[in-house]
Amino acid sequence: MSPAPTTHSRAVRWTTTIAVAVAVLIIVTGGIVRVTGSGLGCPTWPRCTAESFTSATASTGLHGAIEFGNRMLTTVICLAVGAVIIACLLQRPRHRALLFSAWGQFVGVLLNAVVGGITVLTGLNPYVVAAHFLAAIALLVSTTVSYDIAHRAHVPAPAERTRRLARWLVVVTGVVVVIGTVVTGAGPHPGDSTEVHRIPVHWASVTVVHGVFAVAALVLSAVVVVVAKRSGDELVRRRATILLVLFVAQAALGTFQSLDGLPGLAVVLHLGGAALTAAGATRVLLAARSTTVDRRAPEALVV
Repeated sequence: MSPAPTTHSRAVRWTTTIAVAVAVLIIVTGGIVRVTGSGLGCPTWPRCTAESFTSATASTGLHGAIEFGNRMLTTVICLAVGAVIIACLLQRPRHRALLFSAWGQFVGVLLNAVVGGITVLTGLNPYVVAAHFLAAIALLVSTTVSYDIAHRAHVPAPAERTRRLARWLVVVTGVVVVIGTVVTGAGPHPGDSTEVHRIPVHWASVTVVHGVFAVAALVLSAVVVVVAKRSGDELVRRRATILLVLFVAQAALGTFQSLDGLPGLAVVLHLGGAALTAAGATRVLLAARSTTVDRRAPEALVV
């Protein structure tokens, strides 16, 4: 009997990188669907129309093509996540935490498909749309965890105060993301050109609350940078610095789009930034975890 095939850790690193990239892309294209009013371009699910699984009908038009293109990315993320799982299964020796996180991605893909279908079937109910975005963020977080495990090298455990601040940073970032879904659900981009129910809150007020928490996350990320530097936690410092830059860019972009009437391109860029900040905060937390040497872990560089 021939020996079971194995895969080098390089394959694991490549597949996890691709999975992260596609997870971010799905969030960005979802934003394009929203700002172009194409959310019901395919008016049913799992078919695009009652007669066809594709948008190749005169009735769907450009909106159908945009929505169908976004749906097709589900196939791409399925392939990417499948490649991650296969690479992890074939790797010798197996890394249990990495394999567990890979299966977490699989659950995330299923969750997104189901919630996405419910989003269409409920006529873009804003609460379901918000849940769909949060499910996409959860999928991105799971791909980020796999990416981190596959690429990391072991470093000394950071100081306790660094770990504590990193945990709070993730909590505040999560609050920013959740409130951001309320801002979107109450705002002027319902996701379709027809009349769509909106979340009944005062948009300007909830936008201010969103901004306050965003500033808090920005300040907290700056504090993490300073504390990590003083504690000698270099990996945390580098990742928190990147996150700080992302928060500054998000703050500038959010301010611009609010003052300029929410132009579509700015909204899409802001959604992409939200995805990157969620992934960035996750990576700060992962860098701040208490680690021990595990010689079964894939050989990798600290990034």
